[in-house]
Amino acid sequence: MKTLEKLKGHLQRGNLYRRSDLEQWSTSVDRHLRQLVAEGTLQKMSQGLYYFPKETDFGPAPPDESSLVQAFLKDDNFLIFSPNDYNSLRVGTTQLYNKRIVYNHKRHGEFELGGRKFFFHMKPKFPKKLTPEFLLVDLVNNLDTLAEDQNLILCNILIKTKIQNISKMKQNVTAYGGLRAKKILLPILEETLG
Repeated sequence: MKTLEKLKGHLQRGNLYRRSDLEQWSTSVDRHLRQLVAEGTLQKMSQGLYYFPKETDFGPAPPDESSLVQAFLKDDNFLIFSPNDYNSLRVGTTQLYNKRIVYNHKRHGEFELGGRKFFFHMKPKFPKKLTPEFLLVDLVNNLDTLAEDQNLILCNILIKTKIQNISKMKQNVTAYGGLRAKKILLPILEETLG
């Protein structure tokens, strides 16, 4: 059996592969990867990252973004979200953004993965999943990056902060708040705790 066919035999639909994952089955991994991409077996997601798409009734299914980011980072410690998630807080944000943000411990910068742009930000700490309390703190941290009426949103955040779970808010401000968020939110939380 030819080496390329042996390599294909190890691929599973729906999986992402790094170049280094495939070296164990090929002595000419770069040539084989070029061939597999050219024939459409694999799709190149980014430098050194490939996807063997699952087939559906509607054609090949793209990888889910969490798997894509996990394979890119070689790590599962990250948080993916969009500035659109701030809209769920009902504090006056209404813009729609075509942007995915990835908080992580390894990479910083803008990367295109599978035709989608991701903005990676290295952060010392972030939660495993989004919560309203975290989003409020993160919104204050990033208020100046949004195309919104910042004063109106900040007023609404201050009102919203008082009706959130105060102990959860304080934990989130302490853990994830930048200097600005701590300066603005901690006095309000202290006052509410009385």
